[in-house]
Amino acid sequence: MVFYGDSITDQRLYTTFTETYAVTRFPKMNVTFVHSGWGGDRVSGGGGGKIETRLERDVFAYKPTVMTIMLGMNDASYRPFDQGIFATYTNGYTKIIESAKSAFPNLRITVIQPSPFDDVTRPPNFEGGYNAVLLRYGQFVKELAEQKNLTFADLNTGVVEATKKADAVDHENAVKLNQDRVHPGPGGQLLMAAELLKAWNAPALVSHVEINASTKKANGQRTTVTMTDGDGVLNWTQMDEALPMHVDLKDPVVALAIKSSDFMEALNQQTLKITDLPAGNYSLSIGNESVGEFTAEALAKGINLAALNTPMTAQAAQVHRYTLQHNEIHFHRWRNVQLKVSSDLPTLEPALKALDALEEDIVKLQRRTAQPNKREYKLQKAEQNI
Repeated sequence: MVFYGDSITDQRLYTTFTETYAVTRFPKMNVTFVHSGWGGDRVSGGGGGKIETRLERDVFAYKPTVMTIMLGMNDASYRPFDQGIFATYTNGYTKIIESAKSAFPNLRITVIQPSPFDDVTRPPNFEGGYNAVLLRYGQFVKELAEQKNLTFADLNTGVVEATKKADAVDHENAVKLNQDRVHPGPGGQLLMAAELLKAWNAPALVSHVEINASTKKANGQRTTVTMTDGDGVLNWTQMDEALPMHVDLKDPVVALAIKSSDFMEALNQQTLKITDLPAGNYSLSIGNESVGEFTAEALAKGINLAALNTPMTAQAAQVHRYTLQHNEIHFHRWRNVQLKVSSDLPTLEPALKALDALEEDIVKLQRRTAQPNKREYKLQKAEQNI
């Protein structure tokens, strides 16, 4: 799978969030991810070469089966809508699709509506604002998807709505969702990744467990639950089929993005529901780690473990660190070695192969770390403070 685009893709944020989601939610799926964004790109290409060069070298060379394209932020030229500029975009975008389909007829392409220019937390630079221009470009992308039978992902509308909600409660951090108005930070790009995943019908469910405390009967979805003996009110093991998506809720901007969106509800549900417990407070531990204290009422309604600090979210965080690491290696291999070192040097090709091998080793660690582990759970009455 190749992510293609301009500087917003080049940030390797929404793309790496998407990769980590796929790897943790479907740990047995074998997909290679390549991140081929280049700052300043338009449908004609840019600093990395003309569009023909960019596609051949940075997309087709990887023999993709899936490709995403997000272009438009630079193409619209940061000015009011101009029909001539728009025509250049529509013609160029159509040629990209035709070139990709000609090279790989079975290639599955997701075309992405340009992500927002932030006209929410700060006044527009001109009447109507630049994001309104991007929406017109996005409408073309949507219509092209319908004509060419492509997948369409709207990374603008949902992000704008979440930004409005965030701005209403915390303007200072809402600005940080997209500090320079063009390049969203991790919080804003997490929202973008969510919209891309929704366009792919990505499932919310990590796992679901329901236990009756009276009968000690359990059932689960995407997990195997076994009740065990122990000194808790309830003891059991779970062997889930997936990990939750780690989100850094200690980052106030990321936390605001999560609070202002449906990310957890739509994409990150690892639920535990325990019914028929006597009233009171209960502490939950997984392995040797305390997860939290909950009332019987809260447990009966169900808690989302993906929103808590658990061994599973810590494991998922390590997966994401490997995602970032292998992408960093690939970036430097591509941009600082392949494109900058003279091809006449006899050591270039071995160096590139060595960097590829190093990246492959990191990916193996990523995939190994993404495999779920059997976990021991214990629920016991919470100690009363005197």
